[in-house]
Amino acid sequence: MENLKILLCCGAGMSSGFLASNARKVAKKQKLSVSVEARSHSEVAEHLNYIDVLLIGPHYAMELDNFKETAAPYAVKVGVIPQDVYASLDGARLIELAKKLAEEN
Repeated sequence: MENLKILLCCGAGMSSGFLASNARKVAKKQKLSVSVEARSHSEVAEHLNYIDVLLIGPHYAMELDNFKETAAPYAVKVGVIPQDVYASLDGARLIELAKKLAEEN
């Protein structure tokens, strides 16, 4: 994938904002063509035209099917950020998760 566009989603976009920042640092250091943004769950629909992968906070895991249904017409892959990645703000593992999702059929 030429430029992987990732959107992180949490309640207000704050926690995911820190995670997105860490992921951008990892991408820059590894010279990866990856963009990572964070938004609140209420803004997700506005960005589906522009992203490849939507990663939702672990506290939204119960709503995964709803997010997948919303994203399906845009061919956006959706996954849940593992709790340990979310809690540790592990940008490297977040990027790996997004890359794996993007490569799935």
